[in-house]
Amino acid sequence: METFKHKTPIQIRFKDIDALNHVNNANHITYLELARVKYFDDVMKEEVNWSEQGIILARITVDYKAPVFMKDKIAVYTKCTRLGNKSFDLAYSLVKEKDGKETVLATGSSVQVCFDYKKQSTISIPESWRKKVEAFEK
Repeated sequence: METFKHKTPIQIRFKDIDALNHVNNANHITYLELARVKYFDDVMKEEVNWSEQGIILARITVDYKAPVFMKDKIAVYTKCTRLGNKSFDLAYSLVKEKDGKETVLATGSSVQVCFDYKKQSTISIPESWRKKVEAFEK
């Protein structure tokens, strides 16, 4: 995925499989969450005290393209597509890797809002975070 710089391998768990023998669609959001947290950790490269300030998920969408099966080797690509004043958008591409090729199984997007948990209010994106995301995505 040439426009994505961040990739998170995903381990499919037996409990993810439904009666139709594929990954239940509800698990895709968990996979995107895993990728979002890994993206944040890798790009920010700093310890965040989540009980003080962090992000809250405001919106998430998933477009399903093809089923995911237990033995599939999958990963989620993540990139920041917008930095606002208090919120930012992430785009995702869930892919299956087979024989050196990747097939898109689902795409998604999410909106995160920066939040002060002590004050219980939204905050501006910390300048250090903004700079790190901009530098990573260049």
